[in-house]
Amino acid sequence: MEVQGHIKFTVIERSSEEVISEMPIQPGILNPFGTVNAGATLWLADVNASVLVLEGVNPEQGMKGFPLAININANLLGNNTAGAFVAKSNYVKKGRTVSVVKTTVTDTSGKLIAEVTTSHVQSA
Repeated sequence: MEVQGHIKFTVIERSSEEVISEMPIQPGILNPFGTVNAGATLWLADVNASVLVLEGVNPEQGMKGFPLAININANLLGNNTAGAFVAKSNYVKKGRTVSVVKTTVTDTSGKLIAEVTTSHVQSA
């Protein structure tokens, strides 16, 4: 059995206190029921939060200081079959070593899809 997909999103706003991204709902991220796979929703939230913690630095493979997720707590509250998901990440606690970020994922109409809290530690 082979499974494959294609996942992408675009950062549409980025500041030191908030990052907003949009992920189109497309066939490569749908589960067999035709709704967005939970993993795609979590990927959007986790990467969006990492972009916030990076504070303007563009990530590169093997870079020092990448904000590794050490804890993810997610409440999946809704889903959709078309359109796009919007992720908004804000700090709960901005720390020198560990930062905590809350990401809210909605669809474009504002319907709540997920509340995700992630903790990130700066890699050495």
